[in-house]
Amino acid sequence: MYANGEGIPENDAEAVKWYRMAAEQGDADGQASLGFMYANGEGVPVNNVRAYMWWSLAKAQGHEKAATNLDIVKKGMNTAQIGKAQALATEWWEKHNN
Repeated sequence: MYANGEGIPENDAEAVKWYRMAAEQGDADGQASLGFMYANGEGVPVNNVRAYMWWSLAKAQGHEKAATNLDIVKKGMNTAQIGKAQALATEWWEKHNN
């Protein structure tokens, strides 16, 4: 609702807060949306490493749009950035699935 201003004023920072809560609980849609916010600098600074991380986690749960977005963002990243994003995703996954 905050991301699109549906019934309330648009507020990207507030949208990020709610997407993050959903993402941290393992919600694939929340993870994909948070990735989008990082990729586009909406409510947070642009951060392709974080976008890749969240989209990677959503993709692992079968989120098709996250898989497509992951392929797109990957093209603008170097090997070190991809490695860091993969390490962050692995760290998150292990913390939340053990």
